[in-house]
Parts: sequence; structure tokens; C-alpha cells
Amino acid sequence: MKKIVLAIFAISLISLSANAEKESVVKSKINKVTVYTQGAQIQRKASYSVSKGITTLVIEGVSPNIDANSLQVQATGSIIILDTKYNVFYPTPAPVVNPTNGIPPKILKSIGVLEDSLFDIAYDISELQYQIDVLNSERRIIENNGTMKGEGKVNDSIPLLADAIEFYHRKMLEINRDLLKLNRSKNILQKDQNGMNRRLTAFKNYNANNNFVPNPQKPPVHQVKITISAKESATGRVKLSYLVNQAGWTPSYDLRSSAKDSKIDLTYKAQVYQNSGVDWNGVKLNLSTNNPYANKTKPTLNPWYLDYYTYRNDQYLGYNNAPANRTTAGSADAVNLKKSKDKMAEMEMAEDDFDALSADKFTKMIEHLISVEYEIDLPYSIKSDNQPNMVLVNSKTLKTEYMYYAIPKLDLSVYMVARITELGELNIVPGKANLFHDGAYLGNTYINPNTMQDTLDLSLGKDPNLIVKRTMLKNDSKQKVVGDKIVKSVSYKIQIKNHKSRAIKLIVQDQVPVSRNKEIEVTLDNLSKASLDEITGIAEWKFKMKPSASKEIDIKYTVKYDKTQNVNLASY
Repeated sequence: MKKIVLAIFAISLISLSANAEKESVVKSKINKVTVYTQGAQIQRKASYSVSKGITTLVIEGVSPNIDANSLQVQATGSIIILDTKYNVFYPTPAPVVNPTNGIPPKILKSIGVLEDSLFDIAYDISELQYQIDVLNSERRIIENNGTMKGEGKVNDSIPLLADAIEFYHRKMLEINRDLLKLNRSKNILQKDQNGMNRRLTAFKNYNANNNFVPNPQKPPVHQVKITISAKESATGRVKLSYLVNQAGWTPSYDLRSSAKDSKIDLTYKAQVYQNSGVDWNGVKLNLSTNNPYANKTKPTLNPWYLDYYTYRNDQYLGYNNAPANRTTAGSADAVNLKKSKDKMAEMEMAEDDFDALSADKFTKMIEHLISVEYEIDLPYSIKSDNQPNMVLVNSKTLKTEYMYYAIPKLDLSVYMVARITELGELNIVPGKANLFHDGAYLGNTYINPNTMQDTLDLSLGKDPNLIVKRTMLKNDSKQKVVGDKIVKSVSYKIQIKNHKSRAIKLIVQDQVPVSRNKEIEVTLDNLSKASLDEITGIAEWKFKMKPSASKEIDIKYTVKYDKTQNVNLASY
């Protein structure tokens, strides 16, 4: 009977152990990263093989900056996912090792002798310093004594003066001689002390260089635990994704124009950075204009009540803004050869010496409801060092109209401007742009597609082949008093000369004063058929100029105001 009971108990233990929860560490790797303007979504893949029952798959190497709320898990195979959670595993601390273990006795003895000698020499240096301090104090007393300074009645007695000088000479020589000896002894001891310290450091480094140090403590392991249930043995794949906030990208643009073509080539680049704690090696990279950390809740208006109030001296707490988010070029990994060959076979290569494919040829743009995502079919490696890495996103040829602007009242230069239309179709985000014209770097500007306008004017710099002059005509600019009014006439001429070998479109702007007082009258005598904004007083002329052509613009206006008042007409 006893044997039967034991057999039943053993069978029960076997059955319980078969159904007990098991843990299995599976290897995973990052295969895709979607980088947002702030944050990044990491996607990992792993393969598993489990037996019947409940098993916890442990995936290690996840980022320590993971947002646990964003964790998502998918799996293939005949299993049921019971639970998913983020976990931090703290390895058992390494046993304390005697730091002197393995160090030769001779070196241990030398370390002890040096430490004792340094202890003694420190006291010897202190004793010398005390003597030096006493002698310095004695010298200051003598130097500050009234007799030595010639103060008091000592000057009236030659013998007393002679005794004072003799005492000062003898005593100061004695003190300086003793100070010289003490300082020399102190310097020798300090030199010996420095040498001992160097030798002691060398002996202690011998311990480290020969691996005689205790094993370092292992850092915590960040992992995801996936509990699954299987009715029978199963295999499959697991895909998990999570969000990290220590990553992001900022846009950067290159705008290249040419005097020969009425177009601008835009190169769309991204400065990608990450400090997630895990390097991204050879991953597929997506760039999204979305920001998962931005507010997603629509604002709500509350009633606006008006009432009298009594002033109170309250103190309000300030709130710190969330830290804002990284130009050096990064490096992309080598392109997977098979994919590259397939891409190259589909494209027509230009028959010249520069036939290498650009990385933007591997980018696919996907428009979502509230964002745009750029899917890059190239492997990239980005280290977790918070350094910006250059990623080429896209390139486009923009429809452009070139024109010239001149505001001679402010600047006697003519600026070349590229007007880009259909800006809303570019799906770009605000960022800095580098300007190039005919291969020369002109500087940088800022592109802001968030404006309501569908055009963008880019100033490409001054054109020295267009000459502008603005001259005041003194004969027509006069001032006189008529009754109780001052009448002031202002007249000037604008001259433009086109020295270019081709026709241009030119826009010239100037201004006339605008009265905000009914007692100040402004009369426009001549504006040479300008288009005038009556609110701002800005006059604008648009015309085409043939090569070597000249243009003249005449402007004249009269201001009448009370002679007892002052009106600022200094800026003509």
C-alpha cells in the first residue's frame, strides 16, 4: 500500500512539473525603426520553440528608455499570448574578491613601504612650512616697523638711525638666508614626494593591468517577458515594438539653382539622432513627420466671465517646459547587394561618368491621415551616442520663377529671388536650407511650409550686373509756409540699368508717407504708374527689362501740416 501511495505522489509531481511555467530566453534583433520628430518606435523580431504548457519567452537587449505603455507583441504559431510585460532583471552581485589576491608579495611590500614613506615625508614638509611661515611673519614685522620706515623721531638722531639700518641689514640677511635654506629643503622633499607618488601609482596599476581586480558588477538587464500557452509543441516568430523618447530627427535641405534653368533642385535630408541605450545596426529606417509626444486632445473653450476683481499678491509657480530637442554627416551601411542590383535593373542610368545611384532612389513616401512617412529601403547603422547622422530622404525638382527685387531706399543692390510655387505639395516640415547657385554656396535660409501662402520666395543674393540709383531732386524738393501751414514737397528719381545679357523681370519697391492725422495732408504728385498700397504706403513697380536697357521712376509727393507742430519727414 505504501508503494502505491508513493507511486501516485511521484506521478502527481511529474504532472505538476509538466504543467509548471517555464522560462526560455530567445535572441532577438532590431529589424526596423520608425523615427519621429521626437521619439522612435523600435521593432524587434525573434524565433521561438516551445513545448506543451505555459512558457515565458524572455527577450533581452531592449532599450532602458522604453515606454512600457507602448509595448505591442504579435506572434505566429499555435499559441495563446497570455501576458506581456516589461521587466528589469538585476544579476546577482559578484562575490567580493580580495583585491590583493594574485599580487606578488614583493610588490605588496613596496606599496606598503611607499605609503609609510609618504606619510612621514608629509609631516617633514609641514614642519618646514611652519618654519617658513614664522620667518615670513618676522620679516613682515621688521618691514612694517615705524623705525624701519623712517617714521617717528628716529630721523632726528643720526646714531639711532645708524643702529636701525645696521639691525635691518643684519636681521634681513639672516632671515632671507634661513628662508632660502628652508625652501630648498622643502623643494627637495616635494620632489621626493612626487617621485614616491608616481612609483606608488605604477605599483597599483600593476594590479589592474594584470587583472588582479575584482570582477565588475553586471549592469541590470532590460527585458520583455511574453507568457504564452501551447496545447502542443510549437514554433513560430515573435514581433514586438515599443517607443523610446531618446531619439528623433530634424530636417535639413539643400536648394540648388542654376542661371540656365528655371528650376530649383531640392534635396531633403534628415539629421537622425538617438540615445536609446542600444545601437541600431543595419536596420531598416522609416522617418515620420508625426510626434507621438505632442498633444492629441483638441482644445475646449470655457465660458469667459467678466466681473470686478480685487488685486491679490499671489505667487504663482512656473512650469518648466519639456526639453526641446541635434550638423555632422553620418554614415550608412553598405547596401544589401541583391536589393541594390534589383533596384538598379529597374532604373535607366545616365550615360556619363557620374552614374552612382543616390540614396533617395530607395525612399518611398507614404501619406497618412495626419502625417507623412518616408520608408527607406536601405540598411542604416546609428549608434546610441546622441550624434546626428545624415540620412538622405528625397529629392525633387521644383517649379521656379526667377525675378529680381530692388528697394533702393534701403539698399542700392538688386537681389535675385527664386519664387517656388505649389509649396503645399512638397509634404515637408520647417527647417534650415543651404542655398547653392551655379555650384557656389550662398548661405542658408529657413523654409516654413506652415504658412498659409502656397509660394515661397528665396533670396539668392545680390546681382552686380544690375545697377540702381536713387537721387533726390533738390530743385523740386522745397519747403514753404502758406498761411498757418507748412507745405513740403519731396521729389526723387530712381534709375535702373540692366548690364546682363538677357531679359529679366524686375520688381522695385519704395514708399510714400501715410497720414494718421486728418490735419496732416499727403498729396501724391507723381508715382510713375505704381501699384500703391494705401494702408502701408508701399509703391511697387513691375516690368521686364531687356539686355542693356534702362528704366527711370519719378516719385513726388507733398505734405501739408500745421506750422506749430513737428512732423518727422527725415526719412525720405
